[in-house]
Amino acid sequence: MFKLAKKIFWFYVDGFRSMTVGRKLWIIILIKLFIMFGILKLFFFKDFLNTRFSSDEEKATYILKELTK
Repeated sequence: MFKLAKKIFWFYVDGFRSMTVGRKLWIIILIKLFIMFGILKLFFFKDFLNTRFSSDEEKATYILKELTK
């Protein structure tokens, strides 16, 4: 099992090493993901649970109630 995982890992490492255009595309994808999940989270997705509830038990109860509606 370990030998198979090692072969798969090196297959991808060799593939990424020989990329030219693909490497630029992966950099663009990673930058977009950073912007979407890193920067936009700060401005648009506030920490809703921590502002409304003080304990973990209250948070869990609220989430359970909302999921089972």
